Amino acid sequence: MAIVESSKRFQLLDKLLFDTRKYWQIVAFEHLSIPWPQLQSELLQLSDDAVSVLDNDTDALFAFFSQHIPELEQLNALSVLPQKTGHRDELPFWLSNGIKGRKLEQLQDFVAAVNETKASVLEWCAGKGHLGRLLSYHGAPEVNSIELQADLCRQGEESAKRQNLNLHFHCADVLKDDTHHHFVENRHGIALHACGELHRVFMSQAVANGMKKLSLSPCCYHLFTPPNYQAMSVEAQQSQLNLSHHDMKLALQETVTAPGRVAQVRKKEVSWRLGFDALRRELTADKHYVSVPSVNKAIFSGAFSDFCYWAAEQKQLILPDGIDFDRYERIGRERKQVTDRIELVRHVFRRAIEIWLVLDRVLYLQAAGYDVTLSTFCEKSLTPRNILIQAERQSENH
Repeated sequence: MAIVESSKRFQLLDKLLFDTRKYWQIVAFEHLSIPWPQLQSELLQLSDDAVSVLDNDTDALFAFFSQHIPELEQLNALSVLPQKTGHRDELPFWLSNGIKGRKLEQLQDFVAAVNETKASVLEWCAGKGHLGRLLSYHGAPEVNSIELQADLCRQGEESAKRQNLNLHFHCADVLKDDTHHHFVENRHGIALHACGELHRVFMSQAVANGMKKLSLSPCCYHLFTPPNYQAMSVEAQQSQLNLSHHDMKLALQETVTAPGRVAQVRKKEVSWRLGFDALRRELTADKHYVSVPSVNKAIFSGAFSDFCYWAAEQKQLILPDGIDFDRYERIGRERKQVTDRIELVRHVFRRAIEIWLVLDRVLYLQAAGYDVTLSTFCEKSLTPRNILIQAERQSENH
């Protein structure tokens, strides 16, 4: 991807996202009704099933809203990436054993896209080193794997030794410990789904140490970062957009369909939280949504009233006698219908926001002297976090 192309694409995307921010830069739970008059009747006519179908079909989602939000056509075009397809090799059972189906296919596609068989590898935030072992099996002469959890390092070391693969684990907190000595110039730095600040540190360390080649698939852009987005590139630093964690999380809200039971529990959880919020608003006269901490999902197999007493305790709120819990549970279900439709509109922008975030990283690497390519490495059905940034430092006479 040429510098001019990346920069121009970023500027176009940046302007479109800024111009349409009233649709996506809002907190759905704050609203008791649809906040866009021109979309109100269209959204309220949708059945719950239709909302669910649209939410799981990006093309249909764009088609549905394009007639009302003209910027969507260009946003959609700017969000398309080429897919880097490599050959997914069959693996021996001893190597793939213990890696669950969809995860194994992700790793195979990532390895095929990265195509590293000659250089030694630095595997960042490695877990048990599944990726490193696949790269070693395919020919990487040495893999150094950095991982926070000592137990995962131990398991990874044992697997590599048993399989006679040249992996070395280093236990480190990459946000606190000095890891710069691992960024050897001729190593290929690889980070698959390192979250937020973890992949930002990986990139800045690679740049600072002159690493020739890096490949990363970013994930969870908000994690371990300040509340407001800290841009990496000059172009993004000049943007008028001010992204919060809530905005960045929008990029992650496209998920592979959850099992039916999980989806049902999530549905009940959201409506109960909104039902309690309606109760809290009436008792306190506070009109703003106030979040309640995460809780063990077992509570949602009990009674709504029990959840309300627990939530009230978290908020130092004493509930009076005689509350009509059925009424508030019904209000919660009705508010969830509104929230779902607001989120449906926000979801049209999720990939565009992710591409904006990724282009910030691309431009940062290009400014540091890297040739950068941007693609997807696997089908969305394996993981929606399927973006691959590959960077190679330009030679001096480039």
